[in-house]
Amino acid sequence: MTTHIVKSWTHLFQAAKDGVKTHDIRDRTEREYRVGDYLVLKEFDFVRGEYTGDELLTKITYITDRDTPCAMSSNGLAQDLCILSIQRLGDDEYAIL
Repeated sequence: MTTHIVKSWTHLFQAAKDGVKTHDIRDRTEREYRVGDYLVLKEFDFVRGEYTGDELLTKITYITDRDTPCAMSSNGLAQDLCILSIQRLGDDEYAIL
């Protein structure tokens, strides 16, 4: 399993932190995402152009892309993008990294 550390804009980060956003769209050409990998979201304030220092540990539970399509992905999902289904993990689970 790999740990991916990625930038997350504030409004997207907060929604994931609140548990209402359980997916993340990423460029699959930048990294080799796999189910079971960890995704550390680092909150980035794009207005100020800096990281806030807040981060969130998640686990990738499913990947939708052109290799594992859904009804719309072959027409509606760009070749280089993937949708990562993510599960929020608790702060105490950082020890697994």
